[in-house]
Amino acid sequence: MKYLRTFSTLGCPDFNLDEVLALAARFNLRGVELRCLGGTTDLPGWLAKTYGTPAELAARLRESAVRVLAMDTSLKLAQRTAADQEVFLKFVPWAEALNIPQLRVFDGGVAADPAAPQQVAEGWRWWNELRLKHGWRTDVMIETHDSLVDTPALLALIREAPGCSILWDSHHTWKKGGEDPPATWAAIKSQVVHIHVKDSVSRPSARHPFTYVLPGEGEFPMAPLRAVLAGEFTGPVSLEWELLWHPYLPPIETALKQAADGWW
Repeated sequence: MKYLRTFSTLGCPDFNLDEVLALAARFNLRGVELRCLGGTTDLPGWLAKTYGTPAELAARLRESAVRVLAMDTSLKLAQRTAADQEVFLKFVPWAEALNIPQLRVFDGGVAADPAAPQQVAEGWRWWNELRLKHGWRTDVMIETHDSLVDTPALLALIREAPGCSILWDSHHTWKKGGEDPPATWAAIKSQVVHIHVKDSVSRPSARHPFTYVLPGEGEFPMAPLRAVLAGEFTGPVSLEWELLWHPYLPPIETALKQAADGWW
C-alpha cells in the first residue's frame, strides 16, 4: 500500500487553479487539497467567478492528471450558526461535480470541555441527515483542531459519532497533545481519511510557541510516522505549508522540493 502525497494551497494562496495543478504535476503529485485560490478562502465564490458553474469546471478538469482530493471549509461543527451553515453548503455543489470525497470542517469544541464531543457529534449528525436527504456523495472530515488535541478527546468523539471521518493533523496532536504520532495513529487509524504533516522547532513565533520550518529541519518525528503509514494508509498525506497564515515561511516550491528529498 502507498499513501497519496499532496499539498494544501495554504502554501500558495495567490495561485489560480491551473497554477496549482501545474505545481502538483511538476512534483509528480496526483492530487491537491484546496484551501484558497486567487488570494481568497472563498472557494465557491472564486470558482463561480472564474468558471461559471460546477459542471463547467468539471468539464475543464476531466482530462487533468491531477485530482482535487479535498476542499477545506471554515465550518466549526460545535459552534455553527445558520449563517455558517449557509456558507459551508455553497461548497457542496462543487465537491459533488468534481467527485471530491471530503470537505474539511473543524470540530470547533473547547479543549478539555467534557461537553465538546457531544457538541461536535450534534454538528456531524446535522450534516449526515442533510447528506442522506439530498443523496450527496461527498462527506465531511473533521480536523483535529480545537478540542481534538489528543487521543482521549478523539476517542470520545468517535464514541459519540461512530463512523465519522477524521482529518488528522499529526503535528497538532504531537505538539499540542504531546503524543507520539505512531501511537496516535494506532488508536484512531480506523477513522482517518486524510492526514496533515509539517515540521517545526520549539522556538516561539508570532502566533505560536513554536516555529514552522522546512520539512526535515525541525523536530517532528516524520520517519517513524512514515514507516507506519507506508504499510497501512492509502489516503492523502498532505503537506500543510501555512504560508497564508505565516508569511515568514519560504515559498511552497522550496518546501515541496525538500519534502521530496526523503522526508515523506
